[in-house]
Parts: sequence; C-alpha cells; structure tokens
Amino acid sequence: MRVRFFNTEGPMRPHEHYTIPPLSRIDLEAASLTIRRGQYTVLHAPRQTGKTSTLLALRDYLNSGAAGDYRAVYANLEDAQALREDLEPAMRAILSGIARQERLLGDTLLRDIWPDALAKVGAGSAFGEALTRWCEASPRPLVLLLDEVDALVGLTLLSLLRQLRSGYPQRPAAFPASVVLCGLHDVRDYRMASAPGREIIEGGVPFNICAEPLRLGDLDEAEVRALLRQHTEETGQSFTPEALATVWEQTRGQPWLVNALAYQACFRDRAGRDRCREVTADHLFAAREALFRRRDTHLDDLGRRLSEDRVRRVVEPLLTGAVGGDSTDEDLRYARDLGLVAPDDPMRIENPIYREMVPRELTRRVQSEFPERTAWFVTEDGGLDVPKSLRRFQEHFREHSEHWIGRFDYEEAGPQLLLQAFCQRVVNRGGFVEREYGLGRGRTDLLLRWPRDDGWDRFVVECKVRYGSREETERRGLEQTAAYLDRCDADAGHLVIFDRDPNRSWNEKIYRRETTVGKTPITIWGM
Repeated sequence: MRVRFFNTEGPMRPHEHYTIPPLSRIDLEAASLTIRRGQYTVLHAPRQTGKTSTLLALRDYLNSGAAGDYRAVYANLEDAQALREDLEPAMRAILSGIARQERLLGDTLLRDIWPDALAKVGAGSAFGEALTRWCEASPRPLVLLLDEVDALVGLTLLSLLRQLRSGYPQRPAAFPASVVLCGLHDVRDYRMASAPGREIIEGGVPFNICAEPLRLGDLDEAEVRALLRQHTEETGQSFTPEALATVWEQTRGQPWLVNALAYQACFRDRAGRDRCREVTADHLFAAREALFRRRDTHLDDLGRRLSEDRVRRVVEPLLTGAVGGDSTDEDLRYARDLGLVAPDDPMRIENPIYREMVPRELTRRVQSEFPERTAWFVTEDGGLDVPKSLRRFQEHFREHSEHWIGRFDYEEAGPQLLLQAFCQRVVNRGGFVEREYGLGRGRTDLLLRWPRDDGWDRFVVECKVRYGSREETERRGLEQTAAYLDRCDADAGHLVIFDRDPNRSWNEKIYRRETTVGKTPITIWGM
C-alpha cells in the first residue's frame, strides 16, 4: 500500500509526498516562450516554496520534447559556496557538479570536456569555454537550469555571470540556448562584495541580458485544500471545514508552512496518527505552537534575518504601527524576497505565522527572564486573571523597562515587544496570543485566547504609544479597542498606553482607570 506524507524537506517526490504539480505554479507558457526565444531568465522565490521541484519538473518537461527538441540539464551550485572567492576550486566544483547531473541523464559530453578547458584557459574563462565546447558537441540545443546561484559569493558569482554574458551572442550553436538562474533573489539584487571593505557590485552590471524574471508564488486557497484532500483520500482522515480554513488563514499558502502544519497534526502528533480522529482547528493551533517551540530550520532562518539592518528597517515600523521609517526600496525588495513581507501593498508581514514568529523571536531571551508562571494568573474556576497579569507587568515596566528596552535591536518597538513577551509568558502552553500590527495602524492589537471546558475565553489587549495629549491618545485608543473587541467577540478589553516622554515622572505615567465605550467596559493602563 502506498503511503505518502506532507513534505518539509527537499524537492517533492510525487510517489512519496502529497504534491501540487510544480509546473502548474508557474506561467509555463511564458517560460516555454522564453526558452524558444533563446532568452536567459531568473526564477526566484523565498526559501522552501518549491523552486528546486519546479526546476526539476521543467527539466523533465523540456527533455520530453513537449516544448521542442532540447537537452535540459539541472545543477545545484551550492557546493561552490563554501569555496567563497577561491575561483579555481569553485569553478571546478561548479563544472563537475553540472557534469554529474548530465551523467545522471545518460550523457557524458561535459565530463570529458571541462577538465581540459579548466587546465588550458584557467578559472576565469573555464566555465564559458566548457559550455562552448559542450554545445558544439551536443546534437540538441542546451538549456541550463542553475539552482542556488545567489549562494555563490563575490568574485565567483561575478565571474560566472560575466562568462554567461560573454557567451550569450554565440547561442545556440556554441552556447546554451537558454539559461534559467534560480535563487532567493532577482538577479538585479545579487550582491557581490568580494571582500570586507570592497565596493559592492550589483548583479545587473555583469548580467544585463536577463529577460522578464519568472516568480514562483505561494499556493492559492484551492491548491491548499487540494493538497490536504490528498491526505483524506489516501488515509480517510478528514479535516473539519474550520481546520481547512485555519490552514489557509494561518499560512496564506506558504508551501513549507502548509506542509509543516499538516505533518505535525497528522504524523508527528501521536494522537493525530489515529486516522479516525478528525483534524480540527484546535489541533492545527497546537501544531503551530509545536513549530514555534521546535524552531525548525525554516522559522529559525527567518528569525536570524531579523537582526540584519535592512530587515530591521522594514519590520520595525510594522511593529510600532508608525508611518514611514528609514527603509529603502532595496530593503523592502530584500524583505519580500525572503518571504517575510507580503509581495503586494499595503506593506505587511506575509502571514499570521510569520507575524507571530517575529515578536517571539525578538523577545525570546527577555521572555525567559520573567519569573512569572502561568499558574500565578489562573483563577479558582480555571479562568485567566488578565487584570492581575497587567498589574504585574506595570510593576515590571516601571522597574526594568529602561534596561530591557535598551537591549532590543528594535528599540523603537521596545514597549510593544515587552508587553508581548510578558503576555506570551503568562499564557505559555495554555492559551494563545494572536497579534495584529502593521504600518500606519498606530497600535498593536493582542488577542489572548484561554481554553475553558465550554470553549475559549477571549481578552483584547491593545497597546499604543502616547503622542500629544493623554486625553486624545485615550480617546482614539478606546475607539480602536472597542472596535477590535466587537470584531473578536472578546470577553474583556484592556488599553495599554506607553508614555515615552523622559520629562514626565513615573507617578504621572502609571495609572489604571475603568471606563466604557457605549456599553463596552474597557480598562486603561498607563505606563
């Protein structure tokens, strides 16, 4: 009996993995036209979205003759990354790697060519020379699909791109008819600083022959449902309608996240292996928490990128809700290529899981320093005492905020991050914190969800920074909190106002006041 899984590592194998056909996720007609016209192009997309699977499928499609009489060879250039700017061994690794992939297809032309080319013309010209000899000996036009190109560094990347450009006029008789460069970024964003202190050379300078790039998007909602349906059809284990909606809403179709959530809920979770158990939305939220606790490579890699200045310049205004910031178009393009920021406007974090990951990652060390435990804030009947927890946070903020905020790389977002770290600590492994923030919002909305026997308690905690008068900040904050309460159908609302004016005393900043908006009771916490 065939058993397939949700894949979270490496290229898709249809006989092993539930999969959406890779070529259905790109504009295959446009890709075929690019190749028929003899153009060079780039396929770029964030990590673990299916780039390699798509290139391999495109290789097989071209070799089948469906798009014409071509010989397509795929190769991953990542082996050369470790060699950095040591050009001769790097070119040796690149050429031998391509020859190995050609041999797996049953041909050995390049294997017999590249060592002599390297010996006779040297590393600076060997790549182009080997491609010329290979194409001259090949009975069919060559299409080269090069993966992980932007993993190359400095002079190695610069040399490869310049040799491709130099040979471009000789195609298809004496150079590849078409080349697809694949990586995280568009070729114009390849950065080739060859050594510390040297000038950065942008990719567009040595490679100005690129046609319109191909971009691999995320799965759409229908594709997400189709992927999950494969599991149901093969195992009989179903997803509730709410569960199907949750996978889409939490991931927005990011392929690794879709597969990781489903794999955790249906395979890693012992109870989830019972195919008689229907997968619910609660099971998927539990799976999401498991991903955060485990810090799988996908999330860990994105988390480490948050320390880069060009990412911070984009993300920090989103966390504070401010307008503007000092980010550049290049910074935004980089954050979008990472998949962290949505590819369209308005500027926002790409999906709720990443939106949750960002503040957790930024506050991970601080969160561990809070002495509080969840049990301190659980009432006798099993509820969550939110006022008690916010009183405790008020005390912490007065005593320690200056020290803690000064340790954040994202200092402007420090108060909001501290509050989120504390709330996460309070509900840790019991409930959930859901977050909404974004450019120009002027606030951060937190929804604390706490489990009860008959469902979930919901508490809204909204935080704002005081600008101008206290009265005006409270007025706007109360309107926003009441609206969020109504939208979430929450049980109680709290408005936290941070006053960052160093000229006001703590006695002025720290207060608590009960009020109402219409018939909605809201507690204001000054800090």
